[in-house]
Parts: sequence; structure tokens; C-alpha cells
Amino acid sequence: MSALPEIQTDIPVYMQSVGEAARAASRDVAASPTAQRNAALLAMADAILARSDSLKAANALDLEAGRANGLDAALLDRLELTDARIEGMAEGLRQIATLPDPVGQISDMNFRPSGIQVGRMRVPLGVIGIIYESRPNVTADAAGLCLKSGNACILRGGSEAIHSNKAIAECIRSGLTEAGLPAAAVQVIETTDRAAVGELLRMEAFVDVIVPRGGKGLIERVSRESRVPVIKHLDGICHVYIDADADEQKALDIALNAKTHRYGVCNAMETLLVDTAVAAEMLPKLKALFDEKGVELRGCARTRDVLPDIKPASDADWDTEYLAPILSIRVVDGLDSAIDHINTHGSQHTDSIVTENVTKARQFLRDVDSSSVMVNASTRFADGFEYGLGAEIGISTDKLHARGPVGLEGLTTLKYIVMGDGHVRE
Repeated sequence: MSALPEIQTDIPVYMQSVGEAARAASRDVAASPTAQRNAALLAMADAILARSDSLKAANALDLEAGRANGLDAALLDRLELTDARIEGMAEGLRQIATLPDPVGQISDMNFRPSGIQVGRMRVPLGVIGIIYESRPNVTADAAGLCLKSGNACILRGGSEAIHSNKAIAECIRSGLTEAGLPAAAVQVIETTDRAAVGELLRMEAFVDVIVPRGGKGLIERVSRESRVPVIKHLDGICHVYIDADADEQKALDIALNAKTHRYGVCNAMETLLVDTAVAAEMLPKLKALFDEKGVELRGCARTRDVLPDIKPASDADWDTEYLAPILSIRVVDGLDSAIDHINTHGSQHTDSIVTENVTKARQFLRDVDSSSVMVNASTRFADGFEYGLGAEIGISTDKLHARGPVGLEGLTTLKYIVMGDGHVRE
């Protein structure tokens, strides 16, 4: 089994050794039985709970440094490891252990005229590099998902969480070793030197895919510099369109939930589209609901004809992910106009129509070019857990290789398999 590389000041040499160890470990993990990977996940969970005091002690060092460096209250909150969050990490690993294993699944087996059988088998991607910020619980979540799907992973957390991530990594290594899997199957980069990120993005010989999780700046950098394929989304500019044939109460409930359930998440509604046929009736009722929640409204000229006291929306508003209690509203001339707006200004994340018209619903599902398209449902449902994936590594707005919430299946790929019985090609 591959040994863990030693941290050193020569970052290219260190990252090369990390990559080599990960590639070697990935072969052992891919060949391991489901029961062995599940045993490792459960052992990791046990280690996290058993070492909760040491995890909190390491986290206290990060919190102290964060305060000294002027991190704001929101970042400090994301950084903190409470008892509940530590228990949540352990429970998350246990839940991943209960999920069906996608590795080795065979599908689409068919006989060809030649007599051979052709089908496809689901296999791991190999080595997954994950670059993330702030939340140390991502270390356990990412490790668990990558391991269950038969992959090795290289995790590079933010410098603000270095002590917490290293402490969690020790628990992960303990679980891997107890189950007889290589400790190098999950490696946390143990340097805060930003040069390590650049090296990771250039390690196409050892890394098969990069997953960035963090702010727009991080994701833009990874997308710009990576030589390795990236699974990402930059923005969550999500829409709800209230059609002329919408049920009024459904429309009110869905719009309110999509915007106000949580503000700082990628599947929150940022633009509300309302058919001109129902705008005069719906907009005042919507405004009353959003006023109660303290949401700032910005509207197009036709919206402000109905709601004259709201702010005017600028051209930039239609292309903005607020992640805040701000909502842009546009009155549109029917379904085609709504679809055109979404495909022009959306980020291909999640968009929803509220309508009782089945024909319109089907057109919306077909023509809106987003990773999740919904009918009579809040955009907040765009989530791996809600989709039945059990957990997710993130949400992809790309079209290759995965799209939408990326769960275990999204961390695998397919290869063709052929079954013959001495067949030769004529």
C-alpha cells in the first residue's frame, strides 16, 4: 500500500509525491469490495466522535487565528466545529455507508447481430481533487463520497481551517487503516502555501477531475487555470416564472419559499418572472409577502407600473446572484418571453414554472436550458439529498461530465464491456 508523503517546503516536489500516492491508492480503492469501503466509512465516523475533544481543540486554533485576522462573524460561524457539527460529520459518513454502491453496476446489455453482448459498467473516475473554503466539515463529506464511489481524493481546504482539516484527516486515515485501505486514499494538503493549488491544477498525470467549492473568485481561478477537467458552477441565478394559468396560492407559496427559505444559497430564486396577464393581481400580493420578510424588490418598468414604490431594476440586476434579501421582478409577455429571459440571463442552475397548463409545463421543461427544471416546485429542492442522491459533492451547471447535483453516480463514469464466446469479427 502507498505511504503518505511527507510535507516539505519544496511545493512542486511535495505535490508530485501527493499525486503519485493518490494514483497508487486509487487502484486499491477501485478494486476494493463495497463492504470494505463501508467499514472504512463507519470507522471514520467512530474516530470523529471518539476524538471530538481534539477536533475542537484544533478548531479553536483556527478560530483564534481567524479572529486575529479579522474574519467576519459569518465566516467564523462557518469555520466553527460545534458538538452538533461534529456529530453531523459522523452521521453523514454513516449515511453514505448506507447508500447503494454505483461501482460495478452493469447496464444496457444487448446482443448484437454478431452474437457478442455489449453493455456498460460504472467505474470510478480515479483521483478527485477538491478545493474548498471555510467549512471543515467538507473534509469529511468529500472524503466519504469519494471513497464510497471508489475514488481516491486530494483535499485542499482553506488556510483558515488548516488545523481543523488536519485533525479531521487523522480521523479519516484511522478509519482507512482500520479497514485495510491505503491511508493515501484521502490526503489533505498540509501546507497553506497557495502554490499548492496551482500545482494541483496542473497535475493531469495524477488527477482526473477537480471540484472547486467556494466563492466565485475561487471557482473562476480554478476554471481559468486548471489543466484537469473541472466540475463546477459559477452562479446560481435561479428563476420562478408565474404563468397566466398558475394556481394563485401555489404561486405565492413557491415564490416566497424559493426566495426566503435561505438567502445565501445557490438554489435561491434571484429573479421572479410574472406573466403580464396576471401581473396586476399577483404583484401586490407578492409584495406584501416579501415586505414581511424584509426583501428589497427591484422591478422593470411594467412591474413598477403596478408597484410604483419599489426600486427600478437595472440591466445588471437580471445577471446578478444576490445571495441576499434582494429580488428582481420582471413582467413578461407569456411563456416564450419567460423562456427567452431565462436562457439569456440565467446561469443554467435551476428554474421553475408555476402553471396548471400541462402543455406549457412540458414546453418549459423541454426548452429551458438548465441543470434542473421544475414545475410547480420551489427552486430550493435543487439538492442532492432532496433528489434522493443521499448526499452531493456539489452542483454542476456544466454539460460534461455531470449536470445538476453531483452524488455518487456523478463521481463515476462508464466503460463499455463486451461478452463473447470465442467470437471473431468476420
